[in-house]
Amino acid sequence: MSNPRRALVLVDVQQQYFSGPLEIQYPPHQESVPMIVRAIDAAAAAGIPIAAIQHSEGEGAPVFAPGTPEFDLHPDVERRKTDAWKEVTKQYGSVYADTDLAGWLRQHDIDTVTLVGYMTNNCILASAVEAEALGFDTEVLSDATGAINLANDAGFADAKTVHTTLLALLNSNWAAVGTTDAWTDALEAGQALKGSDLGSSAMAGAARLAKA
Repeated sequence: MSNPRRALVLVDVQQQYFSGPLEIQYPPHQESVPMIVRAIDAAAAAGIPIAAIQHSEGEGAPVFAPGTPEFDLHPDVERRKTDAWKEVTKQYGSVYADTDLAGWLRQHDIDTVTLVGYMTNNCILASAVEAEALGFDTEVLSDATGAINLANDAGFADAKTVHTTLLALLNSNWAAVGTTDAWTDALEAGQALKGSDLGSSAMAGAARLAKA
């Protein structure tokens, strides 16, 4: 797609993710936050609409409780916020679930949503998948998102494995995945971020295994 009509959606860039058990591990948040900021600055310079999403578990909840410091946006994001930004509070993984974000995007004639923020293994994944049925193309910036280590009765995966595996999954079907550099280049060129597809990804996966 040439000349995509983009919006930048900042997913839960909240203080909850910078310490404690939900602290983003890969890429380290010390590296991903500057990339989020770069994307914000590039979007602002290009006149791209920006939406800031904050997750809420309700007042008094142990995490993501409104009125607590952990609920707040990261200071580097908060400093850049303007009255033109769309602000959304959500209670589910997807940014679209039970919010008015999709309607706002359609009002702005948006066809492509660029996702940055947290976590790859929860809200980024859920949002990219739901966007398909809503008719939005999705871009995910690999160095402006992040994951955590996961362990439960089904197994264990470190944050790097979680992040890279899910991005490969998304790039095979639900989103075009690329770095912030690649995205800003595409932005300047008026082009969509290049992604893959399930067939090509399957063939490349089989070929790589055959060489192992």
